[in-house]
Amino acid sequence: MRTSEVAARARVNPQTLRYYERRGLLPEPTRSASGYRTYGPPAVQIVRFIKRAQELGFALDVVESLLELAKGGPEGCDATRELATAKIVELDARIADLQQMRTSLARLVQTCERPRHRRECPILAEISTEPEDPS
Repeated sequence: MRTSEVAARARVNPQTLRYYERRGLLPEPTRSASGYRTYGPPAVQIVRFIKRAQELGFALDVVESLLELAKGGPEGCDATRELATAKIVELDARIADLQQMRTSLARLVQTCERPRHRRECPILAEISTEPEDPS
């Protein structure tokens, strides 16, 4: 298959395929006599695997490990579980941070209830304030 066909089937930009090649995630294709890249049948599946892993929040460095683990072996499932568990911990921390940001913003928005002529924007004042040194 040529680049455009693989890209269309995997629903990615052709540049994505070249990027994955440079990163070592997708094996470099053979070249036809006229110089076109020719991908083997697994290329679409590999690209879809990469994209799905990214949708689950895995960085490309981790995706590379997942691709290796997907090749099989008895330790693959345990190692994959560890990576997924670590991702869940990371997501929980990000969610907590986002909830804290939301709570802070909601509290600031509530302070905007003062009459317009008697206030400065508390949101802008808060953003302008230097953060406290945690040490």
